Amino acid sequence: MDRTNKLYGIVALFDTPDQIIHAAEEVSGKGYKKFDVHTPYPVHGMDDAMKLKPSKLGFVTLAFGLGGIAAGLLLQYWTMVVDYPMNIGGKPFFSLPAFIPITFEVTVLMATLGTVIGMLSVFFRFPDNKHPLHETPYMTSVSRDKYGLFIGANDGKFNEAEVKELFSSLGGKGIAEIYEPERTLYDAFNPKFVGLLVLVALLVSGGTYFSLNKLMYMNPFNWMDHQFRGVPQQASDFFADGRMMREPVKGTVSRGHMPYEFADSAAQPAEPLANPLVASAEVLKLGQKKFLTFCSPCHGNHGDGDGRLNGQFPVPPSLHTEKLQKWQDGNIYHVIAVGQNIMPSYASQLNVKERWAVVTYIRALQKAGNASKEEVQQYRKENAANVK
Repeated sequence: MDRTNKLYGIVALFDTPDQIIHAAEEVSGKGYKKFDVHTPYPVHGMDDAMKLKPSKLGFVTLAFGLGGIAAGLLLQYWTMVVDYPMNIGGKPFFSLPAFIPITFEVTVLMATLGTVIGMLSVFFRFPDNKHPLHETPYMTSVSRDKYGLFIGANDGKFNEAEVKELFSSLGGKGIAEIYEPERTLYDAFNPKFVGLLVLVALLVSGGTYFSLNKLMYMNPFNWMDHQFRGVPQQASDFFADGRMMREPVKGTVSRGHMPYEFADSAAQPAEPLANPLVASAEVLKLGQKKFLTFCSPCHGNHGDGDGRLNGQFPVPPSLHTEKLQKWQDGNIYHVIAVGQNIMPSYASQLNVKERWAVVTYIRALQKAGNASKEEVQQYRKENAANVK
């Protein structure tokens, strides 16, 4: 290795562990900071002799570990709550217990990578293929049976003569100067180097693709890559009706839903259901919205049977007849759910709550259209401020 005239530091060799321990204590005691010890194996008590402070590598591990926790939780939050929320068994979108395994794995991965990369690149300053101590007799000796001590020229107390005298007084041998090597910027765009990188990339990517996508799927194994499965909205030669999409099994009840018990007959039930809703402003608003959407085209906006179909269909009866006013709420609900005469069922358009809301709104229309004189006067009296 070609070297320059710039002094890097001074080294000395010692024969026993006791000598190197004593030498390290003396050097650290005299206030030197930029020094190091090299031994062929770990020497017990060397940390105390060199007065080494605890490593800061743990803070790097902690920082990357906390970053892994934040990254894991934020990624799962964004995926499950913001970008593609899914209802899984009624659990909340942000289900922390379910996110713990992935968060733990990301934390361990980030902490490990941060520790290794930080240790090698920052604390050990690797890779350095042209370190001044490489390829020196000193490094050859301390790699076999000698113990070495190095003091860097960048130390604030460094003086070449004083350091050599100190090493001599401590019994050091092979005292020598170490000079900086010639450092040249490595040509990263060297054609041979670039060609090697391209070749390695092709071999690794091509080999990985072939192994994972071809080799593993050769007969007799296909890892379920080719299997019978139903494609929505396509024909099928497996099912008798020729359709791939299947209807729910007869009698199937969805979770939280109670089927209408009189749905099989258009005849009015002997004991109709009772309206579970209270005629609040919210219920009446919902009922009005659904009535105007689905009922008013035939029955008219006020239920008088004067719809907007202009005779295209038989005119339905008024909702203010004595018969309908005497009906229970469950009778009107039954007609909405099952249908009557040419009126079809609206069970697919209106859910249970919406049907009862329509029934409640119809009662409000009947009350408004058939109020007595006394009731009108009482209403005007109670709402004098709003009635003009």
